[in-house]
Amino acid sequence: MNIFDISGRAMSAQLSRMNTTASNLANARTSYGSAAEAYRALKPVFQSVSGGDGIATVDVLKIVQSNVEPKMRHDPTNPVADADGNVWDAGVDEAAELIDMLETARQYQNNVQVLQTAKSLILDTVRMGK
Repeated sequence: MNIFDISGRAMSAQLSRMNTTASNLANARTSYGSAAEAYRALKPVFQSVSGGDGIATVDVLKIVQSNVEPKMRHDPTNPVADADGNVWDAGVDEAAELIDMLETARQYQNNVQVLQTAKSLILDTVRMGK
């Protein structure tokens, strides 16, 4: 496993994290007719992958639903309201999702910088050999 494999896997994991965050934000203000059908935020679960000799990277093990419960509110004018006029809003903490998005973007950006630095060092090494 080399630096390109390590950063590439880390970038892939962060991309999965960004996709789940985007999905969560897209569904954040959606109403449902029951708590059972209401959207719950998705979260990736990461797993450390060892490459031997103290080298490790990360992979996405699975995507799980968060335990944030949908919030019930009374809105009898909503077309998806139940017989009592209640709707359930998606179980998504928008503030936490936005923070997650910023953190994910920064970590992805850090891995891009690692790849650019590694490429630059390799090219400088090749130039020295000429």
